Amino acid sequence: MKRNEQLIPIFERRSVRKYTDQVISDEEINLILEAAMYAPSAVNKQPWHFIVVSQKKTFRKITEIHPNASFLEGASHAILICGDEKLQHDEGYYLADCGATTQNILLAAQGLGIGSCWIGIFPREARQKSIAELFRLPDHVQPFALVSLGFPDETKKQPDRFSPEKIHREYWSNKSGKE
Repeated sequence: MKRNEQLIPIFERRSVRKYTDQVISDEEINLILEAAMYAPSAVNKQPWHFIVVSQKKTFRKITEIHPNASFLEGASHAILICGDEKLQHDEGYYLADCGATTQNILLAAQGLGIGSCWIGIFPREARQKSIAELFRLPDHVQPFALVSLGFPDETKKQPDRFSPEKIHREYWSNKSGKE
């Protein structure tokens, strides 16, 4: 079966860490956030909150906390995805819900021609604590991930990631689906 042209943003999405100086518009940020809020969540609780960051001084503070986020200083914006423990369906559900909304952010950005990179915060407790302090999060709101956003200043080839050997039919040991 041939790839559907409508799914191309999924296949072309790559982590972008080099950005131009072009600033993302408020309209584009709002569209990305709207797409984020259309992610599925357990019992539709939508236990997420977002903090939009665009100040370089805040980016610098984040890079002091997160050793793998040095490229953030070149970004136009970043979005901090947080999970609200009071809104989640049950204990731990915000993690899957925030993962889904983070993926929507990445795909929406790709669809708009904006580069992005998922910067992990969870499950590193020290990072979570420092980010929570930096952004003054209430105790029931946990930082999950940060996504950098900017117009790409690099091009990356999409590798073939389709791995048939990772697909199982009916149950684990049966590759063919036949008994």
